[in-house]
Amino acid sequence: MSSKPPKSPLLLARCAQTVIAAAAILDVFRAIELRNRFLHPTDANRHTSALMSQIFIYGIELAIVLFLVGLARVRRNAQALSPQANVPTPGWTIGAWFTPLVNLFVPRQFVLDIGRASPSAWQEPKDRTLVNLWWAAWLGHMIALLVTGNLVPGSLALLVVAETCMLAAAGLVGVVIERISTLQSATLGASVPVSPVAPA
Repeated sequence: MSSKPPKSPLLLARCAQTVIAAAAILDVFRAIELRNRFLHPTDANRHTSALMSQIFIYGIELAIVLFLVGLARVRRNAQALSPQANVPTPGWTIGAWFTPLVNLFVPRQFVLDIGRASPSAWQEPKDRTLVNLWWAAWLGHMIALLVTGNLVPGSLALLVVAETCMLAAAGLVGVVIERISTLQSATLGASVPVSPVAPA
């Protein structure tokens, strides 16, 4: 069991949701500028594309950090709230995201495990479907980017698919974050002892 008392994840959740949404929007502009540079390879377009890509990198790196810090927080809370539940170890909770092939399916399972170990209000299969939709959108985005970059660079159709999946994934992960954070915060609030009111 974690030695640290559980803390409400709501502040981290709000920060992560905001930055993830901003990064998704930046990715749309980045993709548009990349396609524009591919179709019209002028110096001005190359400069604009490089600038947008750099801004996007800063945004996505911050989003990744906030998401993983928040995930570590809700994992620790889940372990404290349900000591017998099957939750990943602290190191593997983060490490699985950076392990090739493993990061295609294990992180999704970890999010499900953390959700199930959170309060009993977690609903199967509704909440599992929510996580699955987020993961499918994220994988769809990565596959579309891979195909676009290696097979049909500059394809408008694949650009639309990739960025639609990116925006969907950002929106859905925001809902997943909200779901787990709200459930944990409600349980933590309910578990705080209330001092008895002295009789008048």
